[in-house]
Amino acid sequence: MFDTLTLAHLPPEDEALRQDVRAFITREIAAMPIDRRARSWQGFSAAFSRALGEAGFLGLTLPQAYGGRGLGPFARFVVVEELLCAGAPVAAHWIADRQSAPLLLNFGTEAQRHKHIPAICRGEQVFCIGMSEPGAGSDLAGVRTRAERTGQGWVVNGQKIWTTNAMHADYMIALVRTSGTAADRQAGLSQLIVDLKAPGVTVRPIVDLTGDAHFAEVFFENVTLGEDALVGQEGEGWQQVVAELAFERSGPERIYSSVVLLDAWIGHLQAVGRTDAAALVGRLTAELATLRAMSIACTARLVAGESPVVEASIVKDRGTGFEQELPVVIADDLAAHPDEPVSEALYRTLMYVTHIAPSFSLRGGTREILRGIIARGMGLR
Repeated sequence: MFDTLTLAHLPPEDEALRQDVRAFITREIAAMPIDRRARSWQGFSAAFSRALGEAGFLGLTLPQAYGGRGLGPFARFVVVEELLCAGAPVAAHWIADRQSAPLLLNFGTEAQRHKHIPAICRGEQVFCIGMSEPGAGSDLAGVRTRAERTGQGWVVNGQKIWTTNAMHADYMIALVRTSGTAADRQAGLSQLIVDLKAPGVTVRPIVDLTGDAHFAEVFFENVTLGEDALVGQEGEGWQQVVAELAFERSGPERIYSSVVLLDAWIGHLQAVGRTDAAALVGRLTAELATLRAMSIACTARLVAGESPVVEASIVKDRGTGFEQELPVVIADDLAAHPDEPVSEALYRTLMYVTHIAPSFSLRGGTREILRGIIARGMGLR
């Protein structure tokens, strides 16, 4: 059920990380142009992620025994916020650090934890999440990809789609059906670790409107996996995924995807000496501040050991709406001043965000699915 979000604040000891991570970002990406930084958490750089791990900014919430720093979710919030606001290329470690490692920590075996979590903390293993399928996008209960037991493990057949960075990933944690049929919905689903270099795996990038390819479709044809590929208990994949999605939907990445563009536009207004957009800047800043407060409140629920599924869905729904609004209102403002010079960098950034913005309300669960979750949590359906 839905519970009111309580205002929370970042502890001083976690805020203290901010200056160090800012110095790291300045050192690593100072020369990166804003239209590249506008890729936000879709920007892929394996070298940057390894450097981030070496500096101790990955695995912040993971136990020291597995290579982490043993800090809390607030510490990760501070680091992630700084990375996103700067437009750092974080995609190489993003899913592994945010979802895969916590999932393995909570549900994996000791062998799985020791094999993967330290490498994730070093930025050396890239993970992707195999959830969506053709005909079963945000309706994950309709998954048809199947894993059959053999004497030695599993054989997987099926297809995943819209899988972020699968073409770069080492492993996928895939939601598959291990019993029953799609008509059984949540029952009979399990999660498996799939080595994407295994025979029978085919990955095909999907090029988007910007010309980038950060999505991919993945095909499994008689892919053989060991018994140790199973994460958690067979048949409990749905419950594990629900917990996992709370990490994905509540974080600051759901409000900062367009923030590099916002900063560039405000810089443009200052450069040309224009003050007529002050009210618009104020409204956008106030909305961003409110969304940030909601995201911090969700993080506080994680700190308390809770799984704020409904609250995270609200943050994701409202946050992606804000992210999609930004390029529209900024384009309208610039178009209303046709004689005003606009830098090529700002123009390229605006064009990129405009083209990619429709995906903001798709990734991590469509708006319709999220509102269904919210309605159920509020007792409306």
